[in-house]
Amino acid sequence: MSTVVFDIETLAYPFESMEQKQQDYLLKFCKTEEEKIIKIQEMALSPFTARVIAIGMLNAETHNGMVLYFADNESSHKSDDGKIEFIAFTDERKLLEEFWSIILRYPQFVTFNGRSFDCPFLLLRSAMLKVKPTRNLMPYRYDTKQHCDILEQFTFYGATRRFSLDFICKSFGIQSPKEQGITGLDLQPLFAQKRFFEIAEYCIGDVIATAELYRIWQQYMSGE
Repeated sequence: MSTVVFDIETLAYPFESMEQKQQDYLLKFCKTEEEKIIKIQEMALSPFTARVIAIGMLNAETHNGMVLYFADNESSHKSDDGKIEFIAFTDERKLLEEFWSIILRYPQFVTFNGRSFDCPFLLLRSAMLKVKPTRNLMPYRYDTKQHCDILEQFTFYGATRRFSLDFICKSFGIQSPKEQGITGLDLQPLFAQKRFFEIAEYCIGDVIATAELYRIWQQYMSGE
């Protein structure tokens, strides 16, 4: 069975670009400046206040992959080893259309926290941009043959404490993508500086790490 591992990167719209009523709604319960800063940072986590700027995908069997990412100009090139193709789009809608075309080829997909974040985010952003999904990204929660959410597997569907991708990778001796010095909080300044390719590289790093955790899950935890 062909399996694809994927991960998305998102970026909040400028807070100032929102209507005053929306701004007031978002900051309604903030009492301090620190709380306001945190709330504005959290805007990147909602499809109602953010957009998709990168989607990384990796074939779990062949380890060939692809990153669809936003940039000022459309382009396409491969990594030095030829394993990863980087495709730049200037439009979120086109990026999503390409994702839906590719995901259709794989019976199974793997994510890290995808059921709570990536999948609903993609479905909602697609609906907002009138892009029709090619498959259901929110299938039956306990059927890993369709969607294997590594975070859910490593917490036994919420029975144990949740840890970050970085923390879990280090626990299993896997190189964490965060070791390269970039975290989700860096995406806003990187985007503002037009360092789009660095965002794409960061995205595929998360995908590769998730694929390694999936391999461990298959070998030692899946019971197959």
